[in-house]
Amino acid sequence: MKAKAVRLYGASDLRMEEFELPKMGENEILARVVCDGVCMSTHKAALQGTAHRRVPKDAGTNPVMIGHEFCGEIMEVGPKWKDRFKPGMRFVVQTALGIDGSLDAPGYSYRWIGGDSTHIVIPNEVMEAKCLLPFEGKSFFRGALAEPVSCVVGAFHASYHAKYGSYAHDMGLKPGGKCAMLAAAGPMGSAAVEYALNFDRKPSLLVVTDVDPARLARAEALNGPAKARAKGVDLRYVNTAGVADPVAALRAIASEGFDDVFAFAPVREVVECADKIMGFDGCLNFFAGPTDKAFAATVNMYNIHYAFTHFVATSGGNKDDMAEGLVLMSQGVIDPGFLFTHIGGLTAVAETTLNLPKIAGWKKLIYTHADMPLTAISDFADRGKTDPFFARLAELTPAGLWTAEAEQYLLANAKKV
Repeated sequence: MKAKAVRLYGASDLRMEEFELPKMGENEILARVVCDGVCMSTHKAALQGTAHRRVPKDAGTNPVMIGHEFCGEIMEVGPKWKDRFKPGMRFVVQTALGIDGSLDAPGYSYRWIGGDSTHIVIPNEVMEAKCLLPFEGKSFFRGALAEPVSCVVGAFHASYHAKYGSYAHDMGLKPGGKCAMLAAAGPMGSAAVEYALNFDRKPSLLVVTDVDPARLARAEALNGPAKARAKGVDLRYVNTAGVADPVAALRAIASEGFDDVFAFAPVREVVECADKIMGFDGCLNFFAGPTDKAFAATVNMYNIHYAFTHFVATSGGNKDDMAEGLVLMSQGVIDPGFLFTHIGGLTAVAETTLNLPKIAGWKKLIYTHADMPLTAISDFADRGKTDPFFARLAELTPAGLWTAEAEQYLLANAKKV
């Protein structure tokens, strides 16, 4: 069948094309993608092209579909998987397959599966790795958040502590401890705050820093101190812009240092600040992946030796992390739908992906069957003055947040690619 997708050929070479999908094999699944979240990781892969660790060297002649935060519906199931999957089932994919140490992943490495496509063929290895997960939510856009939520869940589970004299790692945040999230008033930081407030090992103190007052204001409006107090957490937002000594300012809040520190930006000053505010047995989680392969920062080796400070990092979550996130979302424990600030169609993917850091706001959501420019939800009303389609979307998003009702309207009324 025919499909339309945005495919990567090389560094900064993204092309929206129509082509014939190969016939589905007996051990494969044919599916329709509905929406995909644009991830900074995809931006990095698009800029680097075949220099990226996940992008195959022959992408120039065998282009790969981009996008890995997607949700859709199964259309046809090969005989091998008929007992587990049925046509009409909604699904998400954990892109970190983890097969024999390979980094190959949907959205980076495959010709026929990726989120920025109308239709895909899901290969056997995705099901073998148990990375095709049913999604029971009523709105597709929440399914598109399963992958970024899994990244947050994975990071929290990867952090660890140990009792003095013991080599056994106690995985997760220190229960009732002090936690700091630096450069964390963006979308992933706010998702981490939401999860932290509901984590079974939640901290007693959570400090979130950033240098952008608008980002801090939005983050606090979504997860404020009052909401946190009801969960037993002392949540504070701190603007470190213009602060002469951010380390001293943060140490004034936690004089003995923080038990868990997350660095949400690959910035040397952020990492070095994180290192300096850790307390005894402190764990620094380097959440943000850098594009610079030579990225480095100075850390205190004395504290590593005598104060048992340590460092971890995760690059995405695993299928168990995604499954946990899906359960929390389906139960309404967390609802990260607030992360989306811009909506667009497949026609907007290439430009959005390549210019992602330059576009204001938080996460960008793509509906793959729509021909629609990337548009901020806050701009719907203004565009609606001359376009009834956007006028209706504005009515369906009165709080400036994307909704299931807005999604249904868009799917039924948007111009098709």
